[in-house]
Amino acid sequence: MEWKRKEVAPRMRTVSARELSKLDASLPKPRPFIPALTRDDGKLAIIGEIKRRSPSAGEIAENASAGERARIYHAAGVDALSVLTDEKFFGGSLADLREVAAQMRASRPCLPCLRKDFMVHPIQVLEARECGASAILIIVRALNDDEIRTLHDAALAAGLAALFEVHSEGEIERAMSHRAAIIGVNNRDLAVFRTDLALSERLIPRFPAGVVAVSESGINTGGDAARVLKAGAHAVLVGEALMRSADPAALVAAIRGA
Repeated sequence: MEWKRKEVAPRMRTVSARELSKLDASLPKPRPFIPALTRDDGKLAIIGEIKRRSPSAGEIAENASAGERARIYHAAGVDALSVLTDEKFFGGSLADLREVAAQMRASRPCLPCLRKDFMVHPIQVLEARECGASAILIIVRALNDDEIRTLHDAALAAGLAALFEVHSEGEIERAMSHRAAIIGVNNRDLAVFRTDLALSERLIPRFPAGVVAVSESGINTGGDAARVLKAGAHAVLVGEALMRSADPAALVAAIRGA
């Protein structure tokens, strides 16, 4: 987060709700994010994540084409996409998001895209909307309440959804105080990089009714998916397992078959 604030600082400027609303009105509407995460058949929705590397896993697929991965995931049957746009730690870029979102607009069914990054300022929300995203990520533990409010208000003004990422009961309460409609449990402890699905099993049942529940990280098999589905998850975010899989379609089928 310290690095991200320094990285974004040269781009920071005042971004008003009016500017974001006008931008939203001037651009093609992205597919809504929330409906894609709530399937009518009661099965888990799958957010396929495009990431080349991470601090916890190291290199995953360093030279992967974002556009090609999006095509593979789309053919495999995922419900939405998550595109890492952080370059320093994840090897992503806004160009990846722009390419993937444009490709999805021309695909049927059209898949919504989440801008996955360390969000700290409304200028990043504006960038996400310009590049065709449907949603942004808000990491609750990394931001104070004023920053969360500012980012969420900016997202709403720009016509974007916000996925609130939590890791504790207290963070659920904070997310709800900001009217979160989607809450994701990151099963990976960002302090020690340990992944435990028991966290989703403990936290998701505490979500208020009507909130879309997402389980993030550690979903590698149909058995993993079954655990979080039983806990009440509507969707799972799957990155490393899909990026490494020799048969993404089979993995998607196994997760959905849970």
